[in-house]
Amino acid sequence: MASTKVASREWRRDGAVAQDDLDAIRDGVIAYGRQQAQGSDAEDIAVALYDGDELIAGASGRTEFQRLYVSYLWVDADHRGEGFGGDCLRQLEAMALKRGCVDALIETLLDETAAMYEHLGYACISHVHDFVPGFTRHTLLKVWQARD
Repeated sequence: MASTKVASREWRRDGAVAQDDLDAIRDGVIAYGRQQAQGSDAEDIAVALYDGDELIAGASGRTEFQRLYVSYLWVDADHRGEGFGGDCLRQLEAMALKRGCVDALIETLLDETAAMYEHLGYACISHVHDFVPGFTRHTLLKVWQARD
């Protein structure tokens, strides 16, 4: 008679779930979504500004389906107000255009950041008041050329 080994199962929560496992969950969701949306051409995109070895600003996201998706845009607190955020965004946009993107999408919970994006040519296409208590979720789009 063959023995059957039954795996012991347990629920792990919060800090008991390893970072590698959290990454595997995220990657699995992304892979499944891209599999369902056949034809995905997702490619990471990033730019960073350094002063010597010191990181002072950066932005990252992905290009997919002819769109730039900006995930993160950050400027060190000591360098805010110097235009580096806009510079990072323009760098990403230039790279995305070379990849054939026709528009760019970015989101923020901060009204002043949304205003900065609008100043840089983005238009608010959606906003959800109190998405997080006290904050509005702004979704902004910048179109370079019409979609086919």
